[in-house]
Amino acid sequence: MFGINGPEFLILLVIGVLVIGPKRLPEYTQKLANIVKELRRMAAGAKEQLKEETGVDLSEVDWRKYDPRQYDPRKIIRDALLDDDAPSAPPAQAPAVAAAATAASIPAPLVERLAAGENAPFDSEAT
Repeated sequence: MFGINGPEFLILLVIGVLVIGPKRLPEYTQKLANIVKELRRMAAGAKEQLKEETGVDLSEVDWRKYDPRQYDPRKIIRDALLDDDAPSAPPAQAPAVAAAATAASIPAPLVERLAAGENAPFDSEAT
């Protein structure tokens, strides 16, 4: 608790009692109890508000799956590389129909040819 151990806490407690005095001690302990109750009430209200706004009950969340220590980058990369994302082969069609469908779906590449003896464009600022 706050980086102090038991004997240090007792020493601080005794010093606090001596500084506050026996007359004001009940008043300050009541104030401390009220502060703790208010903090608990605020925490419960924030938890309830979060549940209403997100629709997620925090007690039902599996926090282990969000632990970054469980993720091994080597396993993630290996799984991604071994994952078969290749599309399946299209169903067999007649050759003429398949060629027409392929030609219609792939646009012809646009190639600009230079005239004979014409130099290629050069950009002096690009190099």
